[in-house]
Amino acid sequence: MGELETIIFEIISNGGTAKGLVYEAINESSKGNYEQAENLLKEADEYLLKAHKIQTELIQEEARGNHTNVTVLFVHAQDHLMTALEVRSLADNLIKMNKKINELGK
Repeated sequence: MGELETIIFEIISNGGTAKGLVYEAINESSKGNYEQAENLLKEADEYLLKAHKIQTELIQEEARGNHTNVTVLFVHAQDHLMTALEVRSLADNLIKMNKKINELGK
């Protein structure tokens, strides 16, 4: 496996781990475990930051004239990261809604 493929798999791995943690956080919030949900979101944010840093490095290299071959795997990595970022963004609202639902259910 080449260097680019290794970088791509790092984006996929970090993005996928983050997305899984965000879904766990949403699930924990539905059970009323808000502290656990917050901890899971913080952990997800760490993985998202790692993936975003890798992506930023690729963009900076592109800006320097060092072009990256766009492969299906590369596009998949970008999709994976973008969906992870979007799920993370939505999680805050879903957790707030879960809090309201849980309060109403008491």
